[in-house]
Amino acid sequence: MKDGNTMHGGKLLTECLATQGVERVFCIPGESYLAALDGLYDSEIEVVVARQEGGAAIMAEATGKLTGKPGVAFVTRGPGATNASAGVHVAHQDSTPMVLFIGQVASDQRDREAFQEVDYRKMFGPLAKWVGEIDRADRIPEYVSHAFHVAQNGRPGPVVLALPEDMLSGPAVGAAVAPAVVTSGKAADDDVNAVVTRLAEAERPLVILGGGGWSAAAGAAVGSFAATMGVPVGASFRCQDYLDNRHPNYIGDVGIGINPALAQRVRDADVILSLGARLGEMTTSGYTLLTPPAPKQSLIHVHADPSEIGRVYRPEIGVVARPGPFAEQIAGVAVARAGGDWLSAAQADYAAWQTPLETPGLLKMENVIMHLNEVLDDRAVLTNGAGNYSAWLHRYYKYRGWRSQLAPTSGSMGYGLPAAIAAKLQQPEHDAICLAGDGCFQMVSQEFGTACEYGANVIVILCDNGMYGTIRMHQQNKYPMRPSGTSMTNPDFAALARAYGGFGATVTSDAEFGPALAEARAAGVPAILHLMLDPKALSPKLVLEG
Repeated sequence: MKDGNTMHGGKLLTECLATQGVERVFCIPGESYLAALDGLYDSEIEVVVARQEGGAAIMAEATGKLTGKPGVAFVTRGPGATNASAGVHVAHQDSTPMVLFIGQVASDQRDREAFQEVDYRKMFGPLAKWVGEIDRADRIPEYVSHAFHVAQNGRPGPVVLALPEDMLSGPAVGAAVAPAVVTSGKAADDDVNAVVTRLAEAERPLVILGGGGWSAAAGAAVGSFAATMGVPVGASFRCQDYLDNRHPNYIGDVGIGINPALAQRVRDADVILSLGARLGEMTTSGYTLLTPPAPKQSLIHVHADPSEIGRVYRPEIGVVARPGPFAEQIAGVAVARAGGDWLSAAQADYAAWQTPLETPGLLKMENVIMHLNEVLDDRAVLTNGAGNYSAWLHRYYKYRGWRSQLAPTSGSMGYGLPAAIAAKLQQPEHDAICLAGDGCFQMVSQEFGTACEYGANVIVILCDNGMYGTIRMHQQNKYPMRPSGTSMTNPDFAALARAYGGFGATVTSDAEFGPALAEARAAGVPAILHLMLDPKALSPKLVLEG
């Protein structure tokens, strides 16, 4: 296929990805992009074949979270693209850099409703930062370069590129472009000084962390300036690993199931610094902790996207900057300030919130999470999707290391297992623990086969209460003792793990969990610990009576 400087489009595309530093892609193979698969054959890029496009897209999204660089997935047209849209939606709401390549019908068949034809600009327009279609092979380097620039700059997010089949398989002349340039994202010195001055003047300041564009260095910088200025720091929904939870100024997560004392502290704050967080529905408890459009708290909003500032809340100070670089800037000019009773009371509230509440049954989720705190090291990665089981994890687990939490702020079920696989492939030396409910796991259970095929020795802690627990909780609140459409009949999940060649164990009591986890960690294969939970324990705070 290669003649002098001529090659087919799939080969040129692969060379462009390699130049951008891509080391691994996730895919479901499809006839619409065979030339790209052929290009990958001769490359050093690892190709991980998932079991369903949604799983492949989530693996790419989780890789973007872990590395700060775009995770990459390939899927085929039509059904492949619609399946992958779940991962694109996660990347959009979680501000994660990602590039999704979709095979497309041949260019001479467009607008005929050809087999599996979709207009991806229309389909992904609301879900992605940019959607493009490469109509000429000689423009592949241009489009790939643009995609990687868009995905990483400003507010990070997903990019979708469609690849017409004839464009990929036809001859291509071109050279890969150097890696994308990520702007510094720093704020002007005057803006940084204004924020420091306003925090120093405050009597009841509060910092809320969130969004994309962070790093381990940025988290350390937050800890430094928070300690110097005596300000309490909370994490927005599912951003709990941005600051070591053992830091004396960390006071908990501002998300679903928020500590009521912390919620009141948000209401009572006189100055709130939102550092990267959009202040969406989950972080504001349905837009009640801060009242739109003009909150009573003085709001300082630092965000990489200028269109986000003032979108819901009018800030007193608005700063367009990436939160990571801004955190390092503010740490350098922070002024000493005593936290006083405001900080000490917040610390006491968080400590009290960490004391486990007892729930029904011989096997209690609060004890499971406390055991994980004891045996896992700071670099272990914990993943989860959506479900009430995650309430125990978010409340009681202490995240100590940067990117030790992979969880979708979009609330997507089925996220945990693909994300754990991506984490284990990216960091094989560290534990990757997926917590999943019985409903959450069964949306992606086939990806356990992917884990086994690629030796990604994840451990799935599968919480089985025989129901869609979150919806059952809402039913109990709104329509007591009238369950409808939420019960489930489940298989023997431990046997499923063994059928794949993995490790499986059924756990029915607190006493059994520790030894089972130790066996799973030592097994050297992917594992499922099937936790049989009392269905009365709907959440850390809600018990189903009767």
